[in-house]
Amino acid sequence: MEKPIYKPQPIDTSDIVLNDEITALVEELAKNVHEVWAQNRLSQGWTFGPERDDNLKTHPSLIPYEELSEQEKQYDRDTATETLKFILKQGFSITRRD
Repeated sequence: MEKPIYKPQPIDTSDIVLNDEITALVEELAKNVHEVWAQNRLSQGWTFGPERDDNLKTHPSLIPYEELSEQEKQYDRDTATETLKFILKQGFSITRRD
């Protein structure tokens, strides 16, 4: 029996506009997304390598966020942005504690 074709159906967040304060949070969240990913990989025995190799468990992105290419940073920024928009779309608010 064939598996049905997977059709992603993310929540539409196109109507959510992030204010300046929340937009400033995107870069910090993107960096943390990378840090969590890297920490998980390292704990699984992965190390830095010039090419991704699942057998040797090497990955070229096991470097500090600041050293990632803009394309890789943008992937994390997009994840952060959509996460924040999803939270707001669900009716939650994001406020800074002073």
